[in-house]
Amino acid sequence: MNLTPEQMVAAQRAGIETMFGLTHKAFESMEKLVELNLQVARTSLAEATETVQAALSIKDAQELLTLQTSLLQPAAEKAAAYNRHVYDILVGANAEVTKLAESTMADGQKKVLSLVDSAVKNAPAGTEGAVALVKSAVAAANNAFESVQKAAKQATEVAEANFQTMTQTAVKATQTAAKGKKAA
Repeated sequence: MNLTPEQMVAAQRAGIETMFGLTHKAFESMEKLVELNLQVARTSLAEATETVQAALSIKDAQELLTLQTSLLQPAAEKAAAYNRHVYDILVGANAEVTKLAESTMADGQKKVLSLVDSAVKNAPAGTEGAVALVKSAVAAANNAFESVQKAAKQATEVAEANFQTMTQTAVKATQTAAKGKKAA
């Protein structure tokens, strides 16, 4: 079960390609975050300019209250939208990494099974028990990986549902608070 130099080079090449693929995905995610933050900064600056101009034109307390109320709800909604964009970027990056990990793991499993099969063919008589033990260990490792993978997917789904609920609750609370200020 010795590896040939060609097999070692191929394994190293695959590892390097995987590393560069992950690095590329990480940079893409960072670019998206930077673009989002630049967009938020531009929008915030423009809105701050408008708010200052509106504040400078206020003539009485009622206009000030109206301005404050008009700023409260959109700010909460924008914060929720920003958080959602960040979350979407991170979920997308995680999905890419997970897909690559699954692909790499599947390829690794195939190679291990191929090595085991090759070893079985060349195994001396009387080693059937050891071969069965190795095959059982490989199957157990595959099952463990699949269980962890399923648990991670479930945890991601629960986290996303909780995030959605929290966002909706925050926006509704802000809307209720804004309506309460208008009534007062």
